[in-house]
Amino acid sequence: MSQRGVSQKSLAVSAWESLFRAQVTIMRELTATFPTGQISFNEYDVLFNLTNQPERRARLKELTHHLLLTQPSISRLVDRLSTKGVVEKLSDPGDARGIIVALTPLGYDVFRSTAVGHAEAISRRVGGTLSSDELQQLMELCTKLRLGPPIADVPAAEECPVIDEPSPGGPTAPAPATAPATATATATSPLTAPATPTVSAGL
Repeated sequence: MSQRGVSQKSLAVSAWESLFRAQVTIMRELTATFPTGQISFNEYDVLFNLTNQPERRARLKELTHHLLLTQPSISRLVDRLSTKGVVEKLSDPGDARGIIVALTPLGYDVFRSTAVGHAEAISRRVGGTLSSDELQQLMELCTKLRLGPPIADVPAAEECPVIDEPSPGGPTAPAPATAPATATATATSPLTAPATPTVSAGL
């Protein structure tokens, strides 16, 4: 292998480690400052994804494609949110065994009020560190990485490595800052998950 090839490989690994460590650090801070005790970070992720669906509802099976959690974990999240009156579970007319998860008016209010505070925390931490040009460049680079040529077929959502849901007391804890470059990011990672708890919807 050429010296250039070795250097490119080493640089790629170092760049990934920097990206991963930045994600871990910022996710810890966002988790610590999550603006409500009414719902957990992962529960917020469910609400966010529902706000992006037509009529703010989706099949339970479809949610597994947006959340990096096992289907049993998502079912437990939905059950808790249903108990709180934040979502409702409906029969799927197209699938006798299927379930449709619908955001209730209360759920949308909870989402919006939480999103405002969450957006403020992101703005302070990320926007307070990077300039407008750097933020634009970061978005472009992350999009380029996400859409880059894959090295393998992506398995189905239920076969992907996941971090299982935490206890009801709080959101998923990010991986340690000393985690190796191959470690799997958390379910709510804004840098690794295609549909993560961002705050643009409904604001």
